[in-house]
Amino acid sequence: MDGLPLKMGLSASSGMVAACVCHPFDVVRVTMQVTTVKRSTGGTAAAIYNAQGIYRGLYSGLSAAFLRQWTYGAFRLGIYSFLLKSQPKPSEVSFPMKLSFGLISGGVGSVFGTPAELGIVRMSADSMTPVQERRGVGIRQVLGNVISENGVAGMWNGVGPTVLRAMALNSVTLAMTSQSKEQLPVFVPQLKEQPTVTMVLSTIIASFWGTVASQPFDVVKSRLQNMKVPEGGEAPYSGAIDCARKCVAEGPMTLFKGFTPAFVKLAPFTVLSLNILERLTFIITGGSAV
Repeated sequence: MDGLPLKMGLSASSGMVAACVCHPFDVVRVTMQVTTVKRSTGGTAAAIYNAQGIYRGLYSGLSAAFLRQWTYGAFRLGIYSFLLKSQPKPSEVSFPMKLSFGLISGGVGSVFGTPAELGIVRMSADSMTPVQERRGVGIRQVLGNVISENGVAGMWNGVGPTVLRAMALNSVTLAMTSQSKEQLPVFVPQLKEQPTVTMVLSTIIASFWGTVASQPFDVVKSRLQNMKVPEGGEAPYSGAIDCARKCVAEGPMTLFKGFTPAFVKLAPFTVLSLNILERLTFIITGGSAV
């Protein structure tokens, strides 16, 4: 019963609940990354709200976020949990091995989840655009337009940096969560009787370092997936390396644009999704997920 399909289903379900709470931070993050206008996190959120309100602005792309949880989210958490818990003694798995599990699960999940990620980027970037001028309303229309313009392969535009980002984010976030959950009670004995508090602290720590590791890849990915090629003209970026080089030319910290909303989104998302996943896994199987 406690196999990979169940773990993937529980992972997707917990991710959808977390996405309902945290999606506006994703919209703000993407908007900050793809625009040349310099605004603070709060200023960007206010601009989106003033332009399109809550549903069509701050929650633009929610359908794509749900699709991402049933592709990327299901694979990244499901595979990691399956690999970790299939070991003879999961609590004794080394940190480097946990990192490798995160690399594998993140890489596989991101390949399946790239179309949804592309949809999120485009719909989030359109959050301040009038509906009639958007590149699609709803994930089906957005991806349909991508296919009509660039073929099926167009749905995997930016797959390189997407995979690298996912591998960096998942390996650090999931491995740090597992490691912190084991080590925090050792250093703070009071936490031995507080598993929920331990899990919350572990996921916050992991979210910070996961954001640090993945943000440069995230900026490049967002710019590649959102770029518009003028008719008869050249694309702004020839590839991931060219995009990264031009970002650095704007200033080294360009690669960390959107760090605050990325962390503010990732921390509660990780706290919610992993805690819900832990609780669902315990209820159904009697064990833990990570």
